[in-house]
Amino acid sequence: MKRILLILFLAGFSVSSLQPEPAKLKVVTSYSYIASITKEIAGIYAHVEPLAKGTWDPHFVVPRPSYIAKLRDADLFINNGAELETGWVPPLIKQANNDKLNGNGILELAMYIKLQGIPKKLSRAQGDVHPEGNPHFILDPNNVLLAAQAIQKRLSEIDPSHDQDYKKNLENFSKRWRDKLVAWSQAMAKLKGQPVVQYHGLFNYLLNSYGIKLEGTVERLPGIPPTAKHLEYLEKLIAEKGITIIIQDVYNPEDATRALVKKLHIKMIVLPHDVGAVDGASDIFSLFDEIVRRLTHD
Repeated sequence: MKRILLILFLAGFSVSSLQPEPAKLKVVTSYSYIASITKEIAGIYAHVEPLAKGTWDPHFVVPRPSYIAKLRDADLFINNGAELETGWVPPLIKQANNDKLNGNGILELAMYIKLQGIPKKLSRAQGDVHPEGNPHFILDPNNVLLAAQAIQKRLSEIDPSHDQDYKKNLENFSKRWRDKLVAWSQAMAKLKGQPVVQYHGLFNYLLNSYGIKLEGTVERLPGIPPTAKHLEYLEKLIAEKGITIIIQDVYNPEDATRALVKKLHIKMIVLPHDVGAVDGASDIFSLFDEIVRRLTHD
């Protein structure tokens, strides 16, 4: 009996060892949300790794030597674009010296999205504005499908041997995502028309998508902390508009928001902006599940 089992084991090992492992692309992304979408589309045919952590301020990521090594070996680099990574990605790409990261080797998702908030004129007096428009487009869940389509197309271009696999994965992802869009819209319907204040212009796309009225920001200007005078203005605005919610992100300071909340007896809701930003937002689906849950939870 032992001899039979040994023969069967060896035979099974021999057969399995002859099965070729699927060739895997090496895909690096700037942010975790991009990695999550890419994993859905690439499936088993790519190893996908983000650079920045979801808890970090996406505007200010400190480059690390390990990022250069990852980019040096990458077949594809996918970034957000709209100048969100301007301060940290270009030097990494240059130092990586990877010929693949030219042309089709870099995918900028902002190129496939209609951006909001494009400034009519640029001035330092406006604060840290983004010349190409608000780069936080992924927080409109409808834009996730556009990003997924762009990722599928690029994967198919650089790895045509798995084109049908990528298309099938996109089809499956899109169906699941559209089902979620219906559920999220139903849950968020009760907030339509409700006025809110947020700390930074991070959730503009989300608010616009669900008809929530943004009345102001805790920041005096983009990237500029509030002054005492600005906080006085916000107090009057909140009272005048009947605002009961201030939306706070995970990486900006909460002091000013907490002071307003305590003084005016209103609610602060902390929302995640990326996969991994808070517990429970472990992938692109649960990111929006958590956003909707936090906004609609009484």
